[in-house]
Amino acid sequence: MEKSRYIPIMIQSLKKKEEVLDAIIRINQRQKEELDNPSLDPDDFDATFAEKEKLIDQLDTLDSGFQELFEKIRGDLTRNQKEYREEIAQMQECIRRLTAKSADIQTQEARNKTLMEQKFASVRRQAREVRKSQKIVNQYYKNMMKTNYIEPQFTDNKK
Repeated sequence: MEKSRYIPIMIQSLKKKEEVLDAIIRINQRQKEELDNPSLDPDDFDATFAEKEKLIDQLDTLDSGFQELFEKIRGDLTRNQKEYREEIAQMQECIRRLTAKSADIQTQEARNKTLMEQKFASVRRQAREVRKSQKIVNQYYKNMMKTNYIEPQFTDNKK
């Protein structure tokens, strides 16, 4: 049973993945608060997004490492299920928690996506209004400049 040393590493990997998912849940909550804030600073939102991106990359690394280890010991686990009963049960419980957290994250992501679409629509509307008011101001300025302008006149003094 030389491969049994991989099982604690796999369990540790699942626990680390749970910590990363918890961090993503916290970031999603922070993103929701930022999107609800009418004076949202785009730089803050970008920083939050970058932080979340790093966590997702870490999650991908953990997943691929876990899958690689699992492929190495799959045969041993299936042949010796009784011997690894506790470890298998522990991994299954971790996987259940991870699945529940993943569902929570998907719900948060859907909500944040809706909020983000609303925020972008609001920003586009504001930009459109600014362009419209700017155009009106420019027209007013041009019209006012013409009112004080007197065309050159030529008078004929010969008579």
